[in-house]
Amino acid sequence: MGLRSRLAKSRFFLYALAMKTERIQVSDPQDQVLTQAAKHIEAGELVAFPTETVYGIACRASADAINRLDQIKGRTPDKHYTLHVGEVSQLQGFLELTSLRVAKLAQKAWPGPLTMVFDLTEPARQYVRHWLGEAAFEILCRDHTLGIRCPDHPVAKSLLSQAACAVVAPSANKTGQAPASDADQVMTTLNGDIHWILDAGPCPLKQSSAVVKIGGSGPVEILREGYFSRQAIDDMAQIQFLFVCTGNTCRSPMAEGIFRNMLAQHLSCNEVDDLSVLGYKIVSAGTMGMHGLPASEGAVAACLDRGIDITGHESRGLSARLIEESDFIFTMTHFHRDTVLALFPEASQRCVLLDVKGDIADPVGQPVTVYRACAVQIEDAIKTKLSELTL
Repeated sequence: MGLRSRLAKSRFFLYALAMKTERIQVSDPQDQVLTQAAKHIEAGELVAFPTETVYGIACRASADAINRLDQIKGRTPDKHYTLHVGEVSQLQGFLELTSLRVAKLAQKAWPGPLTMVFDLTEPARQYVRHWLGEAAFEILCRDHTLGIRCPDHPVAKSLLSQAACAVVAPSANKTGQAPASDADQVMTTLNGDIHWILDAGPCPLKQSSAVVKIGGSGPVEILREGYFSRQAIDDMAQIQFLFVCTGNTCRSPMAEGIFRNMLAQHLSCNEVDDLSVLGYKIVSAGTMGMHGLPASEGAVAACLDRGIDITGHESRGLSARLIEESDFIFTMTHFHRDTVLALFPEASQRCVLLDVKGDIADPVGQPVTVYRACAVQIEDAIKTKLSELTL
């Protein structure tokens, strides 16, 4: 063992001998004791606190504090730690650098029992380095990844929001032991090793968070199962695009098919069907409420010109539920947009004209040349929309 390691271990044992763990009851997230606890964390002390899943050990992301945490938990220095934040708003700037799916998953799952591990792009690395500071960045962003957790517990949210430093919070147990879900278990395991235990009663869920990894445009990877199932995570991360016209037999089926094909090319999918695996769903509907009709012959022909087959299309009527489920809603005309908002006013921020230049006229009953011209207008408008999306 080198001199530096021996000195670090000696400091840890002296620290442990002098430590007396204090257990403090907390029932109000506004309790001033949480402000004091945050100051202890900033000073490099270790504080156990409850989350909705299990109790964690709050630790400043600094070399000395992390070394003590490793010693207490019996972890090797190569283990990664996860940044914990009190509010999703603290991550707004970071999430703006990620994809639509990531931002939606964060919106749906946080605060909550989900840890996300991000493959950091260069812009994201630069942002995190500036946001957290160089020391915390070097500890948390090894291998160009960053794990983030935003717990859903009033005490945890208050404590983490008040700490003026980057905080990690692994489960409050020794490596190899079951995570503690109440303060009694923390005291049994860590008495004399940490400064405070904030006792807010048993954790509601009593199981660890799920852990997922997200990188680029690929599917969400499950690293550890937890409270959320794979299906629940996939559902929360799915982005749905809705195209709306009148009968859902001409314009919106063409838009659906063209968009699906162009999105697959944009994401370098080998098959259009792979879009669902990547978390994207494209649908269309009509304001007239007709169901089960095929795409018109002109629409089919215009799509076949582009190698797109919409012969399997069946019309469906627009509904408030379909609008509510959709993340992006593109209408062919101003009238269609008005109809969407009459059914579901809350969609005003995500419902726009497909073509910003104006309405896309209905080609129904016209020669196939009119359908082809309509398809060109739709295709040009979709190119513009795709260029504006962070996928």
